[in-house]
Amino acid sequence: MPSSSAAGSGLRVHPFRALTYAARSPEQLARVSSPAYDLVTAAGRSRLAAADPHNVVRLILPAVEDRPGEAPADRTARSAALSAATLRDWQTSGVLVQDGTPALWSYRMSGPDGAATTGWLVAVELPPAGSRAVLPHEDVFAPAVEGRRSLLAATGTDLEPIVLAHDRSDAVARWTADVLERPVDLQVTDADGVRHELRRVEDPAALADLTEGFAGVAAVIADGHHRFAAARAHAGPHGGSVLALLTPMGPGGLRVQAIHRVVPGLDLAAAGELASTGFRVTRVDTTAVEGGAAAVARDWVAEPGQDCFLVTDGTDVLLLSSPTDAVRARIPTGQPDSWRSLDVVLAHAGLLSGLWGLPDDPTAVLVAHDVPEALRLARERDGVALLLRSSSPADVAAVARDGARMPRKSTLFVPKPRTGLVFRPH
Repeated sequence: MPSSSAAGSGLRVHPFRALTYAARSPEQLARVSSPAYDLVTAAGRSRLAAADPHNVVRLILPAVEDRPGEAPADRTARSAALSAATLRDWQTSGVLVQDGTPALWSYRMSGPDGAATTGWLVAVELPPAGSRAVLPHEDVFAPAVEGRRSLLAATGTDLEPIVLAHDRSDAVARWTADVLERPVDLQVTDADGVRHELRRVEDPAALADLTEGFAGVAAVIADGHHRFAAARAHAGPHGGSVLALLTPMGPGGLRVQAIHRVVPGLDLAAAGELASTGFRVTRVDTTAVEGGAAAVARDWVAEPGQDCFLVTDGTDVLLLSSPTDAVRARIPTGQPDSWRSLDVVLAHAGLLSGLWGLPDDPTAVLVAHDVPEALRLARERDGVALLLRSSSPADVAAVARDGARMPRKSTLFVPKPRTGLVFRPH
C-alpha cells in the first residue's frame, strides 16, 4: 500500500444523513435489495424487479423502452431521468426515509464458511490531483463511466458505495470491534448465504476517533472504478465526495477472485489452433471427472499458479501453458514489473489481442464473474470462455502503488456489499 505519511495521502471521511427503506425487516430488505449493478444480469434484473415494486434495481438499472435509431447518449439520459423520478416518488410516498442526523455505518459481512469482513460506510472526499489517498488499479470504459455519471447527476444521490481497501489503523480496528457489540440496525442474508449487518454510529467520540484514524491511512479501490470516475466527472474541479465502504487490507478485509473472459462466436478448435502458435495447448480429459468441464474449471481456478489458462466451450477444455518468448514480447514495455507479471495482462496482450486479434471492447470480449456464468455465456454465445486465476491482494496493491492500471474488470473483491441498504443524498 502507499505510504500515508505524504501530504494529502490520508482519507478524509465524513458522516452523512443516510436514506434508507422505511420497511426494515430482514425479509423486506431481502425483497428490495440487490447485488451491485454490474453483477445483475438481464434475467436477474427482471427477477428482482418482479420480487417487489420498490426493488432497488429500478433505481440502479432503470428499464426504458427501446427507441429505434436513438443515440446512446439520449437513451442514457432517459434512463437516468426515470431513475430520478422513481427516487423522488419513493421519498414523497415514504418508501424511503432520511436520517435526521449524520452518522457512520459499521458494516459486517459473514459468509456460510464463517469468514467475516468488516468495514465502514462513510462519505469520502474525492482527493485532489496528485494525491495518493485513493489509488485505482484498473482501467475503466468511458461509456460505462458516463452512464454512472448521468445517473448520479440526475438523482443527486450515491445509490451504492464504492469499496476501498485501506491501510491498517489501530483506532479504526478498536472501534470496529467495539461497535460489533451493539445491536444491529439493518440486516439481511443474500442469495449466496452472506449475512449483512449494519450498525448506525453517531456518538461524537466514535466519529472523532474514526475520522482521525482514517486520516492516517491510504486506500486502493477494490470495487467501483467506474463509479469513482463518475463521481470525479460529476464533481468537476471543485471536488466532492462519494459513498464508500472502507475495509481493511489483510485480515478482516476482502478476498480477491478472478473475473473471466468470454469470446462470442469463437470456435474452440479455432481458438486452440490460434493459441498454439504461442502456447502449449493440451486437451483436458473431462470424461474422467464427475461434473465434466464445470468441475475441471472450478477446481483449476481454485489452485495457485501462473502463466497458464483454461479455454472451454462449456463441454471440452483446453489447457494453455508455457507461453513463448514471442507471446511475452507482446506485453507493452514501459510498465512496472508489478503490472507486466500479471496473468491477466498476459491474457489480454498475449492472447486476446495478440493471437486472437480481438479489440478490448465489451462487445468483443465479455466478462463473467464466476465459472458457471462463464460456461453459460460460452454456450449461449457459441464461443469460448477464457478462465483466469486470481491475483493476490498484494499484487493488486503493488500495481496501484506503482501507478499502473490492470485491464478493466480484472479483479473481483468478495464479499460484495448489498445494494439498497443505505443511500447517500448529496
